[in-house]
Amino acid sequence: MKRTTTSRIIVPIAALLLIGVIATSCQTAEQAGSSDAASAVYVPPGSHDSYYTFFSGGFSGQMTVAGLPSGRLLKTIPVFSQHAENGWGYDEETKAMLNTSYGFVPWDDSHHPQLSQTDGVPDGRWVFINGNNTPRIARIDLSTFETQEIVEIPLSAGNHASPFITQNSEYVVAATRFSVPIPQRDISIEEYKEEFKGTISFVRADDPGNMEVSFQIMLPGYDYDVSHAGKGPSHGWAFFSTYNVEQANTLKEVFASQRDKDFIAAVNWMRAEECVANGAAERWDASYLRNFKPHGDMAFTEELRGSNMLFPENCEGLVYFLPTPKSPHGVDVDPTGEYIVGGGKLATVIPVHSFSKMLAAIENEAFEGEIDGIPVLEYDAVMAGEVENAGLGPLHTEFDGRGFAYTTAFLSSEVVKWEIGTWQVVDRIPVYYSVGHLMIPGGDSREPWGQYLVAMNKMTKDRYLPTGPELAHSAQLIDISGDKMEMLLDFPTMGEPHYAQGIAADLVKENQVQIYRLEDNEHPYATLTEADARVERDGNEVHIYMTSIRSHFAPDNIEGIQVGDKVYFHVTNLEQDWDVPHGLGVMGANASELLIMPGDTRTLVWEPKAPGVYPFYCTDFCSALHQEMQGYVRVSPRGSNVPISFHTGG
Repeated sequence: MKRTTTSRIIVPIAALLLIGVIATSCQTAEQAGSSDAASAVYVPPGSHDSYYTFFSGGFSGQMTVAGLPSGRLLKTIPVFSQHAENGWGYDEETKAMLNTSYGFVPWDDSHHPQLSQTDGVPDGRWVFINGNNTPRIARIDLSTFETQEIVEIPLSAGNHASPFITQNSEYVVAATRFSVPIPQRDISIEEYKEEFKGTISFVRADDPGNMEVSFQIMLPGYDYDVSHAGKGPSHGWAFFSTYNVEQANTLKEVFASQRDKDFIAAVNWMRAEECVANGAAERWDASYLRNFKPHGDMAFTEELRGSNMLFPENCEGLVYFLPTPKSPHGVDVDPTGEYIVGGGKLATVIPVHSFSKMLAAIENEAFEGEIDGIPVLEYDAVMAGEVENAGLGPLHTEFDGRGFAYTTAFLSSEVVKWEIGTWQVVDRIPVYYSVGHLMIPGGDSREPWGQYLVAMNKMTKDRYLPTGPELAHSAQLIDISGDKMEMLLDFPTMGEPHYAQGIAADLVKENQVQIYRLEDNEHPYATLTEADARVERDGNEVHIYMTSIRSHFAPDNIEGIQVGDKVYFHVTNLEQDWDVPHGLGVMGANASELLIMPGDTRTLVWEPKAPGVYPFYCTDFCSALHQEMQGYVRVSPRGSNVPISFHTGG
């Protein structure tokens, strides 16, 4: 007789929420840190952390980098939002990176960093991150920690299950969190069940400058939430959690999650490649943009057209649904590639699917039904086991490489450690409060480092000095090297860190670009020697070819500018020493400063509105004579006969 789990899975939502409120409101007696914990996270002055950690910025649209175990903030990497600290999205070199088919969009909601992999192991080349709001995926080059490429995802909406990566960085994926009419059109929302669909997209990732959507798969109109690709024996597959199989379009907190189980979609992407090659895909009309920023040059935008759309009924063996309790959020694959863990946030167990059993169930046609050409496998036929007593509101799981898994429980505010194979909970630790994702460096790869775990908490009441109604989000560092988890450190994060990826520092730090060589600068407005500095008028445009070096600009006195001119400051930093950037701020400029790295060229646009003498200056403290690094621009009335003139030093 088949075992049913229905009675153990359903927990009244009101009870869960009440428990969650209690868990997040109680003042704990635990005090952060002890002398042992302090020494465990202490990184002496001048020493380096063992790991880089890449945090999503959530609603900031950016990515932040912290060191572990210290928790020190190292850098904010601007991605989808303008960033005044270094001019990203303001200067002429990077504005194009924020182009979309909706126009210039200088914001997004970034959720899931993903490190490039080779044979299922992080390799330190790139890190990818998704834009959830305007569907986009960005590539960051880890030799410079700069965003290099951003591609839109067409025929999609709500890019949440993204950009999870395949074992050899062949693809990053994207899926519709919000099912919509595809293609978009004016249609009644009441027709949701009949007309709204979801898509899963596979984006070519292993060729910088050429990211594009290789193929898309049309799926039922559910909400596709999170993904992870297979590895080892399951390489060639990718798994996507889904909820709202009821296809509710209003009050989802009530009308979704009515059923005992939703699904994990198992997608055979190698089969998809075969179907596309054999002509089974339909060529759909689509237009989307790719933005690329070459080092030392201007960013540019390309329009890409068309989509290879696959329908499961036209590509046998493409997609299978694994029933999963209940309203799964996370889906995670263990280092061996055998176990697929669902995080049913309204379930009281953690379901663990077996990849080998899944293949056997497919071979034996152990199906309980079919939806839009997608077979639904029998739950018991694919189950490896269930983890009981795993906390309330399980969300996400990562692995230590020693046979243990760690799952976050949002409502009971804890991390639960359990053993793969026995499915027994062996340890648990409270976190503060309402934990979402967790991260173990390499914890979603074939070879986790397994030393630390970072819990990313949604609430921080009473953890830090209060800062009004808005509080920082929290990361907590936990030592997982022993049998028992040990809390080491609290540290605040920037924005809302939905997820993070960690990597051993040695795989990244030795490959850092320290300067851009002047002889390699191919920027069209570069000025490679001070002798070539000049000012040129072209109608109402004035181009200032400027150099900066400790501690002056050339030129630093400019006359002949008129009200209504569009003035371009093209500034080349002539320094060839590491860590000597120069900045440029211009009074009245409707943009941020420039921040120019050694050997690089950046451009600020200024449109003076009134006659006068306007100062400009270096904004980055570069030498003992930094304050002296400044100059003046004279602006005359429109039509004035003051000629263009410029000099440095008389």
